[in-house]
Amino acid sequence: MKEKKQNKYDKAYLRIATEWSKLSYCQRKQVGAIIVRDRMIISDGYNGTPSGFENCCEDHQGITHWYVLHAEANAISKVARSTQSCENATLYITLSPCKECSKLIHQSGIKRVVYQQGYSDTSGIDFLKKAGIEVTQIEELV
Repeated sequence: MKEKKQNKYDKAYLRIATEWSKLSYCQRKQVGAIIVRDRMIISDGYNGTPSGFENCCEDHQGITHWYVLHAEANAISKVARSTQSCENATLYITLSPCKECSKLIHQSGIKRVVYQQGYSDTSGIDFLKKAGIEVTQIEELV
């Protein structure tokens, strides 16, 4: 029964992350992230440019600018600027993390990652599993 209830919450938080992804100005891919600890949302993020930069993620050829932040990096950065901590938190994200963001996830103390779509490069997920972080994919949110 507890597992069924957890799955219900996981899907609800992923739906919130999906809604948050729609705030992204990126044309190629919109990604949303929510960090939850003790059933409270402590941070959120979506992929986009750093504060103070023009909200344009790609150049005129459609190539993403190198300085665009990934959704999970934005969410973790928000926690770093607050009084909250990611220790033992769960990250809900619409796209599985890349290898660079996986290092941030591990170092931040997040213990669980729930994602919807898989990224073509699985090295980020592989790293998280090797680090002992619980990783779950939930594709259907209904």
